Amino acid sequence: MGEYKSADLDRVFNALCDPTRRAILARLTDADARVTELAGEFPISLNSVSKHIRMLERAGLLRRSIVGRDHVLSLNAAPLAEAQAWIEKYRRFWEGRLAALEHYVLNKDRKRK
Repeated sequence: MGEYKSADLDRVFNALCDPTRRAILARLTDADARVTELAGEFPISLNSVSKHIRMLERAGLLRRSIVGRDHVLSLNAAPLAEAQAWIEKYRRFWEGRLAALEHYVLNKDRKRK
């Protein structure tokens, strides 16, 4: 199970590492969009946008529904919660380390006085 979760997390972080894909996700926080409508908002080809969309879909960050001839995309933020939980673990770690460093520095200064 840990390997499965790790692979999911890898796909999410890999999808998020590109600024165009992050911009696509940001755009979809406002409203769902057709693929062609979304592609028109970026200075790259429809083919390039489609490749970014596929990567976001593989990471589970997008849902696609087909309405007639239109492919409508919507944001699925659930995989971001797993990424956030992973980051949170390390945030708590570093906050603890920084608190220990602060304690050390303050006690060192007190001992000098």
